[in-house]
Amino acid sequence: MRIPDDIPGDEAILALHERHAPSPAALGLVWTHCQIVCAIAGQLLARPGPALDGIDARLVRAGCLLHDIGVYRLYDEHGRLDDAGYVRHGVLGHELLAADGLPDALCRFASHHTGAGISAADVISQGLPLPPGDYLAGTPEERLVMYADKFHSKSAPPHLNAPASAAAGLARFGAAKAAAFAAMRADYGDPDLPALSEAWGHSIL
Repeated sequence: MRIPDDIPGDEAILALHERHAPSPAALGLVWTHCQIVCAIAGQLLARPGPALDGIDARLVRAGCLLHDIGVYRLYDEHGRLDDAGYVRHGVLGHELLAADGLPDALCRFASHHTGAGISAADVISQGLPLPPGDYLAGTPEERLVMYADKFHSKSAPPHLNAPASAAAGLARFGAAKAAAFAAMRADYGDPDLPALSEAWGHSIL
């Protein structure tokens, strides 16, 4: 997939979040998560390795800051999040970004980051409320954003996920998901979670 010529910067992406967030609380939760995922990806990008050769750091940064924007569409008028329908946040984010005129290469960070990837077979076998199709990382940039996302949770209170916790969370969805995470971990290594914990004040669980 061609890398867009005009990748939005942090201020433009924050403006998108501010426009779509239903409340200051939702903005704070989602934007902070996206910033932390961006910091995680930045740590990993700073290390040399064949999995990172040729990767576009600006595209990764934009992908990290945009990937969870669809969460805003899951809040109801009372500020409650639709946890049961959370798996839809990726496709909702893709639709939102596409409607805002962003290129597909950026929209895909929303729809192709969930878990260790969702296949068409997963959609059918699990009866997921998603249009049939593959929602798998298709580029090195998408794969890195997907991996970085696994190390932070927006749950109450938000926290950083230790590698073992992230692996265990994915293992609940089958051995293939655990293996996919293990492969990403072998390629990228572990982020410096203590440094992130100190910087953001989030516990490591």
